[in-house]
Amino acid sequence: MVRTIKTAFGLFIFFTLLTGLAYPLLVTGAAQILFPRQANGSLLPAIDGVPAGSELIGQPFNEPQYFWGRLSATVDHPYNAAASGASNYSALNENLQEQTKIRIAALRTADPDNHAPVPVDLVTASASGLDPHISPAAAFFQAPRVARARGLNEKQIEELIQQHIETPFLGIFGEARVNILLLNLALNSLQ
Repeated sequence: MVRTIKTAFGLFIFFTLLTGLAYPLLVTGAAQILFPRQANGSLLPAIDGVPAGSELIGQPFNEPQYFWGRLSATVDHPYNAAASGASNYSALNENLQEQTKIRIAALRTADPDNHAPVPVDLVTASASGLDPHISPAAAFFQAPRVARARGLNEKQIEELIQQHIETPFLGIFGEARVNILLLNLALNSLQ
């Protein structure tokens, strides 16, 4: 009996060291060597060198001179990476329908001359609540408002959007998308 307990305890210690210490150190070290930017959060520097954010996590942009991202369903504050999660509302849920109406009204108020259909990704949250991307249609929908707010030509804004469209991985996996933070940082460099 004592021998069995000693063996079990020895295996417990061995596997704790192996899977709890050695393996995480190995993976972390390999990531730092092979993919240092990604391993450190894919941070994007701003003009002053301070990180502007991560290209992997959305940020709230509410000013008319910026492109707006998807809604965030995270708890406490928008795009809270510590509380990632979806709202889990069904399409028939009254709360989701009310949030959608509020967001459409905000988009229409911000750009009253835009009568185009509002792209669905501008009025719904992603599954994680942290999505940093919108569809190209959602970016082009916002181009007139952003151009007007910045005093720029709409064609110039559309060209900038076109330059920031990320294609599906290997041409077939996923959808074309636009990273809002990268696009807004590029907008700031125009002026």
